Amino acid sequence: MKPFALFKKDYHSELRTRYAINSLAMFIIVALSVILFSIGNEKVPQNLTGGLLWVVIFFSAMSGLSRAFVSEEDRGTTLLLQLIAKPSTIFNGKLLFNLILVFLMNIVITLLYSALFEEFIIRNIILFLSTFFLANIGLAVASTIIAAIISKAGAKGTLYPVLSFPILLPLILISVMLTSYSMLGTSFDQALVEIMVLVCYDIIMLTASYMLFDFIWKD
Repeated sequence: MKPFALFKKDYHSELRTRYAINSLAMFIIVALSVILFSIGNEKVPQNLTGGLLWVVIFFSAMSGLSRAFVSEEDRGTTLLLQLIAKPSTIFNGKLLFNLILVFLMNIVITLLYSALFEEFIIRNIILFLSTFFLANIGLAVASTIIAAIISKAGAKGTLYPVLSFPILLPLILISVMLTSYSMLGTSFDQALVEIMVLVCYDIIMLTASYMLFDFIWKD
């Protein structure tokens, strides 16, 4: 079984149930509405809008990405996947699905956010796109391995946010900082250290995930 075959299975399953899509859509609408109603007619400081964007992204990911492996446990297909595919193949297929879902979700969030908040102005688009790309990869990788861990636990719903927060906090903090830089028009060279931190985060998470997943999946 190849990773793309597992991706197609998850894709068709999601089209039937629309669990992740509906959860993400509802959370995005509710989160943006709450922010708008809370702000009212007040002027939001420009440096605050970048942080709010990543808050919406972070909590949206927690609401829609937690079922990557939980769905297999619920349907009783975990044992079948263990028999027909290698652990690395399973992880690659799930990661591919989460990557596409994360990128689509965050593109929609960013477009809606930029349309609703006039203060959200990007002056260095290259820096912002680099941050967006690297942060989405890190978010997808971290969410996939966390979903694998909680699928083996009893309290799946409450465990995901508990594990996600400390693991994703460095990613969110660096992303907020780089987004602020891109809004201020900071050059790419001046933000190179923070960009390299994001690259290192992605590499560490990806390496750790491949090393741990074999033990998690067969436990």
